[in-house]
Amino acid sequence: MPTKRVKQLNGSAAETEVAFYDALNRADLDALMALWAEDDEIVCIHPGGPRLIGHAAIRASWAAILEHGGLHIVPIQLHETHNLMSSVHTVVEISSVSQQDDIHLLASNVYVKTPRGWRIVLHHVSIAPGPVPTEARSQVLH
Repeated sequence: MPTKRVKQLNGSAAETEVAFYDALNRADLDALMALWAEDDEIVCIHPGGPRLIGHAAIRASWAAILEHGGLHIVPIQLHETHNLMSSVHTVVEISSVSQQDDIHLLASNVYVKTPRGWRIVLHHVSIAPGPVPTEARSQVLH
């Protein structure tokens, strides 16, 4: 008897990225952490923060950040480089609730293809100087 094929959750790096920012906006820590690779060598660097390695350190940092609610981040101006097993995304992150044109972050998100689908192995964010690039505002990812 043929087995029913179950659709793979997060079938592309782009879908994983959308799910990542959605989880951040909803302050859903469990959904956020489910997107990370099971590898103990995963890395997260928050703006101005130290390099965090491993699930426990990364989960604790996100728990502290999200304890007061979602972040309301909109990723724009995607630049993507990928092959069959990895995908590197750089985006400009802007706040969907901020009225200031000079607040934005630069993020690098690295994904690898695993048996469970595309998963995050690195999220690195830094504060960007100057105003948000004008051409970036029209390129919202979702």
